[in-house]
Amino acid sequence: MGDASVKTALVMGATGGIGAAFVERLLARDGLERLHCCSRSGASPTDDSRVTSHVADYDKPETIDALGTAMKSEDLDLVIIATGLLHAGDDLGPEKAMRALNSDDMHRVFHVNTFGPALMMKALLPAMSRDEKSVFAALSARVGSISDNGIGGWYSYRSAKAALNQMLKTASIEHARRWPEGIVVGLHPGTVDTGLSEPFQRNVADGKLFTPDFAAGAMLDVLDGLSSSDTGKVFAWDGAPIPA
Repeated sequence: MGDASVKTALVMGATGGIGAAFVERLLARDGLERLHCCSRSGASPTDDSRVTSHVADYDKPETIDALGTAMKSEDLDLVIIATGLLHAGDDLGPEKAMRALNSDDMHRVFHVNTFGPALMMKALLPAMSRDEKSVFAALSARVGSISDNGIGGWYSYRSAKAALNQMLKTASIEHARRWPEGIVVGLHPGTVDTGLSEPFQRNVADGKLFTPDFAAGAMLDVLDGLSSSDTGKVFAWDGAPIPA
């Protein structure tokens, strides 16, 4: 894709750990003209004149619809959905066993990891650039791979990310019919030093706990190297494809 080819980009979750790192990385790139930063609060992560901030709240679908309407004339080169939910203090956490499953928690995890990004796809894929390569990427996770699941546990988070991957795959097929150069992919950022991973960092191997800046830079490098033949797939931070 290259620095100069991304003129207009959008980051959802722009005030979060990885999202804010994507914002910084994109603003440092040559050729960027406009960056749309989206979050539940609508707060701007920077005072850079190229940035426009928007409210986009998965709990308020009308804000996502409004975002889609606002982006119709933008010809977006790059969209990154950098949101996710694994735990929420003492109220919610990844289930270690089936007996921990309950409907409310499962719905919350699917709401953030699957339903919200799917609604963003619906709103934003029609606003992607048609004239050249464009990329819609959502943060997924290696644990969303069904074939790679060898230890079990984390029922809701695994399943929600697997469902997200299926949403991305299905959307990629429809999108390619009218946007032949368009790419729709999932990204696994590795274990990143953010609030999402904080309770689980103790078992991370040396050198495998990444800073948000490193993870964002690595994932942007992966996106730069993709072609339309890669649409519908999920890639790790190092470019390795992750099996379904």
